[in-house]
Amino acid sequence: MLIGELARRSGVSARMLRHYEALGLLRPRGRTGSGYREYVADDVRRVFHIESLRSLGLSLREVGRALDDPDFAPARLVEELARRARERIAAETELLTRLDRIRAAGPADWDDVLRGAALLRALGAWSADARQRAALASAQGGPVPAEVLADAVLREPDPYVAGALRWALARAGENALAPLARGLDAPEAEVRERAARSLAALPADHGTTALLREVLDHPDADVRDHAALALGARGHAEAVPALVAMVAAGRRDVDAGEALSRLAGGGGGTGTGSEGGVGGESGAVGGGAGAGGDAAVRERVAGLLAGCVVPGDAEAPVRRRIAQALADIPGESARRTLTALTRDDDRGVAVTAAYGLGRRGSGGAG
Repeated sequence: MLIGELARRSGVSARMLRHYEALGLLRPRGRTGSGYREYVADDVRRVFHIESLRSLGLSLREVGRALDDPDFAPARLVEELARRARERIAAETELLTRLDRIRAAGPADWDDVLRGAALLRALGAWSADARQRAALASAQGGPVPAEVLADAVLREPDPYVAGALRWALARAGENALAPLARGLDAPEAEVRERAARSLAALPADHGTTALLREVLDHPDADVRDHAALALGARGHAEAVPALVAMVAAGRRDVDAGEALSRLAGGGGGTGTGSEGGVGGESGAVGGGAGAGGDAAVRERVAGLLAGCVVPGDAEAPVRRRIAQALADIPGESARRTLTALTRDDDRGVAVTAAYGLGRRGSGGAG
């Protein structure tokens, strides 16, 4: 058959068939007396093989190797093609995400589109300084979708850049809650921790407190700890059990002890929530430095801390941390537990408890 008949049977243009011949992929069996290329049925099958391999993403050079190299490994080739396909999908997905986020910003003109694209590129820059500048500048260039900032903060390893992103995300208001809530359930522990830290930094007037309450039972201790500290700073007694557990386990126990002291009315520093700190929101515990606090909460704090030092149930480091926390909890219950701990078999625990009692007698917790 001539090249026109081959083109008709294979569905490949005569021009492409000549290109295949020039590359050595297709070789006519001979020529007619008039000098025309002559092909046979095997050439039709060869063209089908070429087109099939091209449809998988092979270059024409790779097609030639696959067809003519007896040592060519098909399995290795398929794995390589799969890797390329995954990379293309990832790139296209990233592009789609970027376009969706630019669209979500509601660009009014091309300047807005270009500014949004530049911000997204800067937030993904290799340089931490560039990412930090982009985060700080995001609040000056018009509204930025919370999804953009949340995605950036959840993948940001640099603490300074992450701090700038949390500041920018806090300005996004209630729109920041949904992406951070999804981050709390991410499979990677570091992403969950970043989500919890960012949630704790949000203003409390957009449903933040409700979400923090929900994650007090989260299976990840880091998530629970961030929620407990944030709620404690805002005066919410629901955080008491989680804060006591932090003291006993030695996870940010100093911060947890300060939060418990504030909740019990022993001072412990100044609240940091946007709800006005301790006692600044409906449902929050009243109190703070110099205030009496809620007696029921004070007794609950003292009782839970005392329950952590039941003889034989707690090691010396646990008892020592409990003594340190009790030193700043006002009330007679805390004093009785501290007095008992001054007789502890471990000298470090006994000295810590005695010091705590001394502080209380010299103007500390009553």
